[in-house]
Amino acid sequence: MAQPAGKRSTMSLYANINDPYSHRVRIVLAEKGISAEIIEVSPTDLPEGLLQNNPYGTVPTIIDRDLVLYETNIITEYLDERFPHPPLLPVYPVARAKSRQMIYRIERDWYPLLQQIESAINNAKVNKPTESMIAAQKKLESSLASLAPIFAGKSFFLSDEFTLIDCCMAPLLWRLQRLDIKLAPMPSAIKEYEERLFKRPSFKATLNEVEFGVKI
Repeated sequence: MAQPAGKRSTMSLYANINDPYSHRVRIVLAEKGISAEIIEVSPTDLPEGLLQNNPYGTVPTIIDRDLVLYETNIITEYLDERFPHPPLLPVYPVARAKSRQMIYRIERDWYPLLQQIESAINNAKVNKPTESMIAAQKKLESSLASLAPIFAGKSFFLSDEFTLIDCCMAPLLWRLQRLDIKLAPMPSAIKEYEERLFKRPSFKATLNEVEFGVKI
């Protein structure tokens, strides 16, 4: 889904609409007000333009004039540095390092659980939870619940301002809703955090036809 006309810059983003990594980049583009042509990519039918620019054929891949970037964190930090307002990383080195480490943990610990849940749903021959899906849900539930004090103390994740961590969290939490995954009752602070993410204009602007299946 292309960004509205009249915004800053012009870029091309190769993205899979079902991919949380691609969604993260689209959120950053919307938050920064950057215009970009979104080229939707099917994993089973990679376009020649992507293969010519990215030796791995992976998404997201962004092209900005002569620059080609194809790793999510590299892309999002480049966009944050090139378009510094609003800033999506803290100013001070220690806080920036903590943000990067938390993004790493989300990618390493929680994104694989989301992928397990999605895979179990897509591969299920009967309409009932699988053992792997139940295990992934329980692990995700306990991990989220353990961080309730963080959400209670700040408007967003580790900050009172929306940051790249929130860009990382939003696609994960949204897809759990879209898949109708009912996590165990979460602390109110986490629910309120989720609502703040989903009601944010930049997030709502990124929702494609598939993702509109979930109500805000």
